Amino acid sequence: MTTLGSISITIAFFVAIYSMVAGLLGARRNIPELTESARNGVILFTVLITTAVAALLYALVTRDFSLSLVANHSSRDLPILPYTLTALWSGQNGSLLFWSWILSLYSLVVVLTHWRSDRALMPYVAAVIMLVQTFFAFLLTFITSPFAKMEMIPADGAGLNPILQHPLMALHPPLLYLGFVGFTIPFAFAMAALLSGQLNNAWLTTIRRWTLIPWMFLGLGLMVGGRWAYDVLGWGGYWGWDPVENSALMPWLVGTAFLHSVMVQERKGMLKVWNMGLIIIAFALTLFGTFLTRSGVIQSVHAFAESDIGPLFLGFVALITLAATALLFFRLDKLSSDAEFDSLWSREILFLVNNVLFLGAAIAILIGVIWPILSEVLTGATLTVGAPYYNLVVGVIFAGIVLLMGIIPLIGWGGATFAKLKHKMIVPLGLALALTALAFVLGWREPIPLLAIALLAFAFVTTGSDIYLAARARQKNTRENLFQATAQLVGRNHRRYGGYLIHLSILILALGIVGSRAYASDEVRALTPGETWTTHGYTIVFEGLKPQVARGEAFVTTATLGIYENGKRIETLQPAISFFERQQQQVTEPTIWHDAPFFRRDLYIIVQGWSDNFQTVSFRVFVNPLVTLVWVGGLLFLVSTVITMFPDPQEKRARERARATLVGGYAKPAE
Repeated sequence: MTTLGSISITIAFFVAIYSMVAGLLGARRNIPELTESARNGVILFTVLITTAVAALLYALVTRDFSLSLVANHSSRDLPILPYTLTALWSGQNGSLLFWSWILSLYSLVVVLTHWRSDRALMPYVAAVIMLVQTFFAFLLTFITSPFAKMEMIPADGAGLNPILQHPLMALHPPLLYLGFVGFTIPFAFAMAALLSGQLNNAWLTTIRRWTLIPWMFLGLGLMVGGRWAYDVLGWGGYWGWDPVENSALMPWLVGTAFLHSVMVQERKGMLKVWNMGLIIIAFALTLFGTFLTRSGVIQSVHAFAESDIGPLFLGFVALITLAATALLFFRLDKLSSDAEFDSLWSREILFLVNNVLFLGAAIAILIGVIWPILSEVLTGATLTVGAPYYNLVVGVIFAGIVLLMGIIPLIGWGGATFAKLKHKMIVPLGLALALTALAFVLGWREPIPLLAIALLAFAFVTTGSDIYLAARARQKNTRENLFQATAQLVGRNHRRYGGYLIHLSILILALGIVGSRAYASDEVRALTPGETWTTHGYTIVFEGLKPQVARGEAFVTTATLGIYENGKRIETLQPAISFFERQQQQVTEPTIWHDAPFFRRDLYIIVQGWSDNFQTVSFRVFVNPLVTLVWVGGLLFLVSTVITMFPDPQEKRARERARATLVGGYAKPAE
């Protein structure tokens, strides 16, 4: 099987080259046989890479320690489901194969669903996708093969990194891969539009959903990664501005900007160059993020060790970004706007400002990520950028985005006068101030969190009232109840109201972030068995310790704590520390109690250490207010995004009109 997998990758490399050339030549010279051959090459590449993945999974399941990937990332004691299979992407070469495989599945779906309907663009789309696949197949064939052999076959493997042995780690990397890799598809359509000269809205309406899909997966990947950090790493938080997580946040932010500004182009024929640029930037950032995690140039709990592919990868990122940018400049004459900005207070202007803020946030994060690298190159000393920088710079930008999120629903596409806007803002501002005053009464006294509450409340009121007023208007005409009217409203306009629901979910998530970061507490205390500790209204009783109990690959030391509130026992918690002898690594296992009413707070406890032969144990206790809203907002984000993906009747008609204007058959590039 391993030989079959290795041969499959090698053949796939040559298939990728052929399909890329056939797609370009067939489209340029209008040779249907060549373009169909390129399409078949995409399908064959998918079959070959799938064969390689199946061969590697077989090697993992059968514990074939003759392969370095299997020997270095699994062991006989590691459960097959889910952890042995997740070893596929825990190593560098396996992760690159996984990257290529995900892209092959995306491309297979694209060519099967769009080859006839987007006939003028698809040969170029296939060529661009296979250009990317050629690079990855080259790495897998000649640089870092996932089927590389061990010089000496060990009796057992080194095992999987203990902190990765968690169910969420079976979800987090694949979700991020689906996001990173998925941005190749809108990039390929954008390049196809530039190469063919077919720059009407047909490519734009096609890629909106192909942008939403990876955008959703990136968002979910970030959420699941945050939850994993919260449950596993034992520091009481879920987001620490880790460079690798930042590398996923950057394209998500740029993708968000595109999804907003694409509406301006569709409605007004404006921001064409801007939208094309955003797609290029988002794709470049996904490649750059992949480079960061695979090259070892940064330190992170997610990053791989230093390797030889870094210069090659960075060169490919630079080359494809420069080529795409040059192609964009070559087509500038075909991307002129159909209209001009009519008013300073219009949705078009505010969407543009909104996009500048999203892009500014991505740039600020990028500076923070690469600053240690630049400082080492320029000065020889590594200067790190910590959370204070991100919290200040990115936090201010996010505040501006939330403010615009609240203002935009008050302004129509035709614009508004400032006087009319002020009149519309009176009620939302009043309600926002009332909610801020309530937060002050409930104990939120710090100025910055109070300002955040005011902004979030304002945006929530304006967005929610837009949905409410539209539902009330429908009620009067249909006699439906409010819930039915709202559901029908969303059902008839998935894009608009699904987008509003996404905004509301993000605002709920943001409230959880503000509460859990601004008002979290952190205390440490050493206890002996039977001793009590009262903190934040909870009484914690240390009831005993079970040291060094064998469990799987680890020896686990577990403490038992009784949790009391108002004299009543409410929970029994068991924080633990696991020691993995094979890896000589110690892992903290937090225990968390969710104080459920109104998502009030989490009681989060870890064992920090012990002394006197386990007679005295140190515990660290975090109290995190409103943190559950982070996960609630993430779930609502998923549901809302899925709603937004469903096409509306008017969207289908617009797509059909745009396609009708395309040159029939296989379009030649414009001169």
